[in-house]
Amino acid sequence: MKVAYINMTSKSLRLCVFAVKILSLCMLSSCEKTVNINLNAGAPQLVVDAQIETGLPPIVVLTTTVGFFSNIDLSTIQNTFVHNAVVTVSDGSKTFTLKEYSFDTSLSSKYYIYSDDTTGGLNPNNILVGQVNHIYTLSIQYNGKTYTAATKIPYPKPVDSMWVAPTTNTSKNIPPGAMQLFVNYTDPDTPGNFVRYFTKRNHDIYYPGSNVFSDEVINGNKVPNINLRIGYNDAINANTDSLRYLYPGDTVVLKWCMIDKGVYTFWNSYSFAQGAVGNPFSSPINVTSNVSNGALGVWAGYGSSFDTLIVK
Repeated sequence: MKVAYINMTSKSLRLCVFAVKILSLCMLSSCEKTVNINLNAGAPQLVVDAQIETGLPPIVVLTTTVGFFSNIDLSTIQNTFVHNAVVTVSDGSKTFTLKEYSFDTSLSSKYYIYSDDTTGGLNPNNILVGQVNHIYTLSIQYNGKTYTAATKIPYPKPVDSMWVAPTTNTSKNIPPGAMQLFVNYTDPDTPGNFVRYFTKRNHDIYYPGSNVFSDEVINGNKVPNINLRIGYNDAINANTDSLRYLYPGDTVVLKWCMIDKGVYTFWNSYSFAQGAVGNPFSSPINVTSNVSNGALGVWAGYGSSFDTLIVK
């Protein structure tokens, strides 16, 4: 048997390879199809940011969602506020209808809330304020739908002690003298206790801390040396680590709030969702609302206690 050899010069080989590439491209191009994906804007959803605290009237802020690709400016934000909704709160024995109020801001815009209707005068029977161990049901009628949620104001349980210590953070972005806030806390011996905290620095308002706590693991035990990060307005001062600390001369007020499980679940899932933003390796996280009928947000009861410390 004879074996035939095909001798091919280098130039011929290159021409052959080039021809194969051209043929492959032609075959691929014949399979291509232009696909246009139109991302339709979803229907706006109701967003509820509502709370009732020990000794204070309810505060309910109602807005609607904004499209992901929308241009966000002051006018857009103003247009998200929900007006003329019928908002009621029941304490189990009486139902109170809330009134819509508007407040001027320093940005030449208005901020809207629903709260207790004070036109009834100072008659205690006409004023709704949060009471410990009461369950409050929120009802919102808006745009042909009814949304409901329930929350409880648990008994307050203050921290055992509070102090500051120099930070161990050596970042050059942290000014000298920065102090960290610490607390000791003893969890009640009954299971199902949850905590959210706020801090107020000097004459500022209360801002939430970065964590919520559950007693799932530490039920009934004393928890020492809890490091609490100071809250601040991160919408204006994004990623400003120095504001997470206290400095000599500061006065800090800690508002330590007992919350129910539904409120804890919302804020815990919200915290995880925030941490997942921009992380390509994280799994999508749905924030768990305690408001019915597809609304977003939370109706939160807070059993609050307060501690004040001057930093020296």
